[in-house]
Amino acid sequence: MHILWLVVVGLVAGWATGQIMKGSGYGVLVDIMLGIAGSLMGGFLMQSIGFASQGGMLFTILIAIVGAVVLTVVVRLILRVVRI
Repeated sequence: MHILWLVVVGLVAGWATGQIMKGSGYGVLVDIMLGIAGSLMGGFLMQSIGFASQGGMLFTILIAIVGAVVLTVVVRLILRVVRI
């Protein structure tokens, strides 16, 4: 059940990140993976700055979106540097 939850949150976060960040997308699978990785990263970032919450679905999705946006920015910066 936990894996299903990660996929659903990753799907929503990946889609929302694609809408927020604009530009060319990475495809459905990569968006889901970025969403899942973003949710893990967002959770880590929030705990690092002192926000620890049991939260619900909305809180989890918002944190996943924040993490996925940060992760997408980092990936785009790395790809930009590698291409130069």
